[in-house]
This record gives sequence, C-alpha cells and structure tokens, in this order.
Amino acid sequence: MTAKIVECIPNFSEARRPEVVAEVIAAVAAVPGVTVLDRHSDSDHNRTVLTFIGEPQAVEAGAYAGIAKAAEVIDLNTHQGEHPRIGATDVVPFVPIAGVTMVECVEMARRLAKKVSEELNIPVYLYEEAALRQDRRNLEDIRKGEFEGLREVIATDPYREPDYGPKELGPAGATVIGAREPLIAYNIFLTTSDVTIAEKVARRARNSTGGFHFVKAMGVLVDGMAQVSMNLTNYKRSPMAQVTEMIRREAQRYGVGIHHSEIVGLIPNQALINAARWYLQLDGLEADQLLDSRVFAVSAASEEATTTDDRQVFIEQVAEGTPAPGGGSTAAYSGALAAALAVMVARLTVGKAKYAAAEAEAWQVIEKGEALRISLTNGIKRDSDAFNEIMAARKLSKATESEQAARLTAIHDATLQAAQVPLESARESLEALKLCLRMAEIGNLTAISDAGAGVNLAVAAVRAAGMNVKINLLGLENESEPAAMLAEIKAIQAEAEQKLAEVTRVIAERAGF
Repeated sequence: MTAKIVECIPNFSEARRPEVVAEVIAAVAAVPGVTVLDRHSDSDHNRTVLTFIGEPQAVEAGAYAGIAKAAEVIDLNTHQGEHPRIGATDVVPFVPIAGVTMVECVEMARRLAKKVSEELNIPVYLYEEAALRQDRRNLEDIRKGEFEGLREVIATDPYREPDYGPKELGPAGATVIGAREPLIAYNIFLTTSDVTIAEKVARRARNSTGGFHFVKAMGVLVDGMAQVSMNLTNYKRSPMAQVTEMIRREAQRYGVGIHHSEIVGLIPNQALINAARWYLQLDGLEADQLLDSRVFAVSAASEEATTTDDRQVFIEQVAEGTPAPGGGSTAAYSGALAAALAVMVARLTVGKAKYAAAEAEAWQVIEKGEALRISLTNGIKRDSDAFNEIMAARKLSKATESEQAARLTAIHDATLQAAQVPLESARESLEALKLCLRMAEIGNLTAISDAGAGVNLAVAAVRAAGMNVKINLLGLENESEPAAMLAEIKAIQAEAEQKLAEVTRVIAERAGF
C-alpha cells in the first residue's frame, strides 16, 4: 500500500537569533513521523523557511508544534526584516506529494486553522486551495499592510476579519494556512546595489503587472545586492529557464547582469530537468535517466513489496476460527467503510463548479465523516477487547463465596460493556448512513452509486451490531440499563431501514436505476 506523504513548508519570522530558530525546528522535529528535509534562514529577510514531510497526521501535528513554539519565542512587535509578514509563523502551506489529494491537504489546513485559533488564540487566514473566500486566495492580498497595518484594522475592517480566531493581534500576530501545488522560491541577485532596478525588473516579471502568469516577484536588498525575489507557482507553465532569461534581458536594459541565483528550500526534480532540457538542449532527457531517481524508485518498490496490508490481516484474523475478532468488529469495519464512502463522494464533489451549491455542506460531510471513520476503525479493536474482558472475568477465581460474587459482578459489568461497544458502532454507523444518503441527494452524480453502497454497508453494520448487542444482553433484558440499550438498538435499526428505502428512491430519481 503506497504511503501517504505530505510536505509542509512553514515560514517563521526569525533568522537573526539562531538559538530561537533552533527551538522552533526542534519542536517540529520532535513530532514522531516528521522528517525535516531542509531549513533556509535569511538574515536580511529575517525569515526561516523549514521543509518537512511525513504522513498527514504527523505533518499536521508538526505544523502545530512549530506554530505553538514560534508564538512563545517570537514577538512581532520587535521584528524587522525585508520580507513582508503578519505573523511569528507567517505562512503554513501543505503540499500533496504521494498518495494524498489536494482535497485532503485542504482538510488538513482547515483543521489546523481551527486548532491554532482555539488553542493558541491566534487569528488565522486560509489561502490558495483552502481559501474560504475567493478574494483571499493570494497570500500577498492577505499580507497587505503587514503586521503593523493589520493590527490597526483587524477589528474594524470586515475584509480583514480572520477566518478563525480573535479580531486582534497579539505578539505572535496572525498566521496564514493553506494548501497548494509545489512552489519554487527562486531568487536572482543582480550585479548592483540599486534596489530600484530589482523592483523594475520584478514588475516586468510578475503576473500582477503583466509578466509571467505563474510568477510572483518583488525587488529587495539582500547582502548589499539587489535581488529579484520570486515564487514560481507553476514551474511547468512558467519555467525557470525562461523566467531567468527574461530577467537577464531586463537587467541588461539598466546596465547590470545576473550575479547568481538561489533556491530557497527544495525544488521538484522535474523543474531542473526542464531547465537542463532548455539550456543544454537535452530534449530527450527524462527523470528515469537520473541515477538517484532510479535508485529511489527501486528502493521504494522493494519496500512496498514487503509491506503487509493491515486490511488483509484483519480479514484473515476473522477467518481463523477464534471468537475475536468477530461479528462486532466486522460491524465496526463495515460502518467505517460506509463513513469512508461518504467522505469519498464529498471529496469528489468539492471544487466542482457544477456542484458549487453543495460545496459548503460537502465540506461538513468530510469533517463529520472522517471523525466517524476514525472512531469506527478504532471500534474494530474495542469490540475484540470487550470480548476478551468477558473471557478474563470468567477466568477469575471462585474458590470462596466472596470471590464468586466478585467474579459474577465482573462478568456482568464486562457483558454490559461488550454490548455498549456494538451499540456505539450502531449509533455511528447510522450517522455514516445519513451522510451517505445526503451525498446521494446533493453530491457528484457520477459517484451516486458509491453513496448508495455506503448506505447499504451502514445498514449491514447496524444490523450486525444489533445482533451483537442482543446476544450479549440475553438474560439481562429485565434490568433497566440493558432494557434501555435494547430499546435504543431497535430504534436505530428501524431508522436505518427507513433510510435505506430513501436512498433507493433518491438513486432512482437522480440516476434512473
């Protein structure tokens, strides 16, 4: 199974105090599953760009750790630097690398934004693909006026109101969080200290003033040299080589040339391959001709071949003939699949112009469905554990009357718990069913059968969970708590059956089958 890899490139407003930068990086690196690939600190910009990767959950946690630490050790009230900024952690983009969609990165951005605003009391703006408002997609629009300007208007200007968090800036300022495609931070130094030349060249290069469509550029003074500082947001459509040559020609108009260039952070291999093709006229150069790329591909294939699929292991465990995992665990498994299908259809709906009216609700389905999927997945083990607790209680000593009484009490309590677990699975499966039904009603029509499949899986989960509730409560029906549980599972099953009829009608109306 291919690993999920997300890249995160947070920009922290500090470079002149190495000990502070080290603290922030250490906080990120301490999160299990995070791999720090690169850091770039620029004293003139007074800014550090960190690059790290990992699976989504680890990367999200690493980003939060970095933001929290930066808020402790960086005070924007005393910060100065060439680069525009509004926060101690100025911007946090998530980039899909492998096995992860852009929609999943948007979800990460929005979850992190909510957590940062609630737990750290920092205002958060969402940008690029995660933007809640189209007039805030561009980072430079959000950062207009920088920290000092935003501090004056955040409480009074509706346009500057944050997407999450308080309408006031503390020492940590505000943070911009988003999701985007790979970006190249590319700087070209000119053979002059006259920053006005760099500003004129940048104006010709950037999209907003008539230049390359996927180039953002500004002129700054760094290390005594004028620099054209750029972000290339689509290196395939605005290639580095062509951008470089255009800047070279523009600089020549003012009697200067290119001194050198630099890349901040990391760069996709393909961008350099494209540059080599152009400059060296290697028209046939391909990625698999690079030695390092070929070695990596072989290593990754070998690792994948030796990885055991957890799903296959679970199915084999069910078939082994042991009491657990059994029907309760498979009920939770089916419910988790139903929740996953609801999320799948919602993800296939967001971002589609045809379903713009459903987008806000689809995002809610994604958030709720993911929470249900995780909880039901955990329920697979909870059910087995509950059964094992009954077995452990049955093995307690019964040598004396007091031990016999204690054993019976332990068995009774473990039995109630063993019924509570599938009851919870039934509750959550019903919620997953409702999400699938809603996506069948409003979601992407090409995935309506998937929504219908989710409803049927959820109904199966409710039915299977109900059987486990009932068998565990045999003989206890006259007790108040078991009686209430049996009444609840009956109501859940009745509602599930009614929703199954609804989805059949919806699919017939929308899809004709």
